[in-house]
Amino acid sequence: MSGQLNHYGLKVHRFGAKAPPWTSHGLKAAVLKVRSFDYNALRALKRAGTVKMTKRAGLWCVVGVLTALMSVARPVEAQSRVESNVIYGMYSGLALLMDVYHPADPNGYGIVLIQGSGWTAPMGYDSGQLKEAGPLDGLIATVLAEAGYTVFSANHRQVPGFHYPDPVEDVQRAVRFVRHHASEFGIDPVRIGAIGGSSGAHLVSLLGVLDGEGDPDDPSPVNRESAKVQCVVAMAGLFDLARVRGFGAPVVATFMGLSVLFAGPKSIESRRYAQASPVTHVSADDPPFLLQSGAEDLITTAEQAQLMEAALKKADVPVRLEIIPGFGHVAEMNEEKRRASLGKAIEWFGRYLPGP
Repeated sequence: MSGQLNHYGLKVHRFGAKAPPWTSHGLKAAVLKVRSFDYNALRALKRAGTVKMTKRAGLWCVVGVLTALMSVARPVEAQSRVESNVIYGMYSGLALLMDVYHPADPNGYGIVLIQGSGWTAPMGYDSGQLKEAGPLDGLIATVLAEAGYTVFSANHRQVPGFHYPDPVEDVQRAVRFVRHHASEFGIDPVRIGAIGGSSGAHLVSLLGVLDGEGDPDDPSPVNRESAKVQCVVAMAGLFDLARVRGFGAPVVATFMGLSVLFAGPKSIESRRYAQASPVTHVSADDPPFLLQSGAEDLITTAEQAQLMEAALKKADVPVRLEIIPGFGHVAEMNEEKRRASLGKAIEWFGRYLPGP
């Protein structure tokens, strides 16, 4: 019974087990003294007939009816919940936040989610947070949690206040934080996945291909952890930044804080673009990749996904490319298509995240 009451926000302990006069049908009762409780929750329990209340010695008491054998109380259905604004790092006084989606029936695996934004955020004090995406983007965390995954939807530093490599360092810190606190979140620290769309797809791809080794001499135990993930789903991503054309080119230039428009192939700018491109870092020890792209996408073209697919295949890394006909950028997908693509993502995580 105490477990059931605690589910409603009550903190209780047994101080007697003598059945009160109204107990019948062979049932025994436990009398529980409340140290602190939520009155609204208590009234709800009373109305439901779960508890009775008496006033004894100035204390509110909760009387719960147990079975004749004083067995475990009626089980409470598990519920999913969102733990908001978890601080995963601090940068010069700026809190880096994530929301943790705890599933009702966890499978023991965690997935880091980076929403798309063009790496950009408005400068106003009242502008929204990256992790608090719109309804369709919010489906990603919800659907994954429904499938049993603990989801970590993280903010990162954004343009115009920050540029590459700041967002990359932040998402790496997010993975390190999750890995370091894995036991608290109830997940496997060795097998962590990542999913993202658009600019988020670029960042989670780097989480897969960069070594991400922790610094054993860092004073922070979080920074000693690895930032490499073990399975990646990248939706409408950019993978070779120097080859981005059309609408995406100025967005990339703003993210990088420079442009390769008039720079030669061996210039500092070109080397910087290559350093920020996932295709540059692909190696045989990289995790399996699911790549999704809209056939009509004019921002993150299907050609970008094909370049990444070719690099992964050359390195013998498991990869699957899905080009969705009739659709443009990921933000243009309706709910039906979004759910369908997430179903493929769940299949991919289910196949590869547990490991060999």
